[in-house]
Amino acid sequence: MKIAVSAKGKINENTLDTRFGRCEYFKIYDTNNKQVKTISNKGQSASGGAGIATSNQLIEENIDVIITGSLGPNAFDLVEGAGIKAYKCESISIDLALEKYNNGELEEIKSCKASHQG
Repeated sequence: MKIAVSAKGKINENTLDTRFGRCEYFKIYDTNNKQVKTISNKGQSASGGAGIATSNQLIEENIDVIITGSLGPNAFDLVEGAGIKAYKCESISIDLALEKYNNGELEEIKSCKASHQG
């Protein structure tokens, strides 16, 4: 399984970025081979449609789970359509966010806030 966490930096001590479409990076954890990689978010520099660009990038990475703050309507539709589960988390360390996910302490995002962008 691959878990993507929206991140403010490249190391695990950095905090989770609650902005999905405009976060700087994603930390991708592959639970099968225990590998971790960091990718730059292509949506961050998009003039519009950041959530769409970001969603498509994570779909191409074959992500199974996203941990972030929230999803806008377009991002939510793409993520849900791809069968990716998304979970809401506050701005805490990435390690703590993963620990909360593994303990079943994060709330699944089952709808979007239409007023939220990204």
